[in-house]
Amino acid sequence: MAYLLVGGDRIEPIRKILADRGADKIDHWDMRKTHAHKRGIPECTECVVMLTDFLNHNAMNHLKKEAKKAGIPVVCAKRSVACVACALDRMGL
Repeated sequence: MAYLLVGGDRIEPIRKILADRGADKIDHWDMRKTHAHKRGIPECTECVVMLTDFLNHNAMNHLKKEAKKAGIPVVCAKRSVACVACALDRMGL
């Protein structure tokens, strides 16, 4: 499964959780650049994980809209490992 992880800087623990859940490819956008959210979601992405502590509303709304058009599930969580794991569990991932 291919994930797009959006937001955050130190994401190694979150990468481990995703890998434990079957992620074979994890793209990470730290969103430090102003127009980083204008990029298109990579075609192979099967799930978008947004770390809401590090995203502005415009970026979140844009990415949610793009994911909805492509039929890709979106998981929103704070940056903590527990929050990400809980959000993935709620989505059945």
